[in-house]
Amino acid sequence: MIQTALSTIEKDLSLFYDHKSYDLSLFYDNESYIDCCLELAQDKLSSYDTIAGIKNHEADINIYKNMDFLEKPKNISILDENCLTNSDYVRAYKCILEGRLFSEHAAAGEATRLGLGTKYLINIAEELSYEKIAKIMTRERDFAVLPEEVLKKAGCRPEKLLPLSLGTRHMLQFSFDIYKLAKTYGYDPKKVLLKQKMLVVLNEATIDRIIMEFMLNSFFGFKRENVLFMAQKKYHGINLVDGEFVYDKNAPERLHNHGQMVIQQTMDDQIFRVDKKGRRTYLTSWEFGETLKEMDDKISYNIDDMGYLTGSIDYESLAFALKKARDGCRMIMEVVSNDPENPQKGGMAAFDGLLGRNVMIEAFQLKGIKNHEIKYLNKNFNHYPEPYESWSILKEYGLNMPVSVKNGYLYFQPVQGDINFLVNTEFFRRKVLKPIKAWKSPATTPIAIKNMRLQDRQKGFKGYAEFFLDDKLFYPVLFSA
Repeated sequence: MIQTALSTIEKDLSLFYDHKSYDLSLFYDNESYIDCCLELAQDKLSSYDTIAGIKNHEADINIYKNMDFLEKPKNISILDENCLTNSDYVRAYKCILEGRLFSEHAAAGEATRLGLGTKYLINIAEELSYEKIAKIMTRERDFAVLPEEVLKKAGCRPEKLLPLSLGTRHMLQFSFDIYKLAKTYGYDPKKVLLKQKMLVVLNEATIDRIIMEFMLNSFFGFKRENVLFMAQKKYHGINLVDGEFVYDKNAPERLHNHGQMVIQQTMDDQIFRVDKKGRRTYLTSWEFGETLKEMDDKISYNIDDMGYLTGSIDYESLAFALKKARDGCRMIMEVVSNDPENPQKGGMAAFDGLLGRNVMIEAFQLKGIKNHEIKYLNKNFNHYPEPYESWSILKEYGLNMPVSVKNGYLYFQPVQGDINFLVNTEFFRRKVLKPIKAWKSPATTPIAIKNMRLQDRQKGFKGYAEFFLDDKLFYPVLFSA
C-alpha cells in the first residue's frame, strides 16, 4: 500500500512543490532541519538582495503554484445517517475500547492576541473578567465593545466557570468521554483508559509545568507510559549576509508552524515519556513508528476547538474514517463553512484542475483572497487511518516550505494540512454545514466561555474533574464495575 501511495506522490509532486525535493528522512535532528532550511532558502530565494525584499514579495513567494486552476471543491462526501451502518459504528467504538486510536493533542500555541501566554494554561475563570474581555475586544476591533455585549454572548460571567485551565478541560473531556463510552458498553473504564496512547505537543517554555500537572492529576486516568510528550522546537531567524543565508542565533526564536510539529515527530529523540519522578526517556524515530503501526487511526486535535469541550470523540467521523481506510484513504479532512460574523483564516478547500482532485490550501498561500472570501475551511480535526503510512511518507518527502518574515528575519512555515498532497485524502462535510468554532482571537472569547459553561454542566463532569484534581475518594465510585 505504501509503494502505491509513493508512486502517486512522485507523479504529482512536481505540480505542487515550487522548489526541488529534499529528502526529509535526513532530518534526524534539529540541526539537520536547520541546515536544510538554509539550503532551501539559498535555492529558493537567492534572487533577493535583502530580507526586506523577501517580505515585500512574500505573497508571491508563497502563492499556491496552481492558483489559476482552482475551482469550487467537487464531490465532497456527505456524512449523514445514510452513509454509515451499525457495524461501522461498532468498529469505531472498538477502536477506542481496545486502544487502537492514537490521539495527538496540539497545545504548543501562545495566546498572543489575548496577551495570556500558553493557551493550555489559560484559566478564564481566574484570569479574565468580562470587563477585561471587552477591553481586549475593543482594542482588536478599533470600536467600543461593551461588557454587557460580552456577557450576552457568553451567557455567564467568567468567574462562574469551574476554575480549570483550557488544557485541563481538554484532557479531562477526552478522559471523561472515554470513561462514559466504556461504562455504556460494559467495559471496565479504568482498563480502557489505560489502553489509550497519545502524544501531547507543548512548547519549550511551559512543558515542565504542564507535565507536572499531568503527574499531579494522575495523567487524567491514562497510563503514564502511554502518554508521550514533545516540546515543539522554536528556531532563530535566518538572516541574509553578503548574499548568503545564515542561521542567526541573535534573532528571536519562533515556532515554524504546525507543519514543523509533524516533521519533528519523524526525528530521533524528540518524543519522550516520563517516569514516576518526571525523568525523560526519549524515543527513536523507529520506536515511535512502531507505536503508530499498532494503531487503526490517529486523530489530530487542536486545543482551540471549542466544540471539543462537550464531545471530544466524534464517533461519526471516526466510523467514516475507518470505513474509508478500507478504500485506501490515509487522511480524512472535514470541510466546514466559515463564520460570516468572524471569518477566520485557515485551510481553504478547493478543486485543483491541474491535479484533478480536491486540495486544502493554507490561507497565506492564497494571494489576494481575504478571510471572508474563504467559504470552505478545514476544521483542523484530521484523521489519519493506518497512521504509520502517512508518517513514513512524510518522513521521506517532507512538506512544502512557505516563508514568513518577522522582525526582519526569515522563518519557514510548513503546514500540517499539506499532508493531503502526500496521501490519498478524502474530504467530507456534514449534511448541515456549521461554522467553525475555534478560540483564536479576542472576538471568539465569549463563545469560548459559552462552550466552557456547557462543558461544566454536563452530567457527571464536575465530579469527574473533582476526582482527578482534588477528591480521591471518588475513585471507588467512578471505576467500580
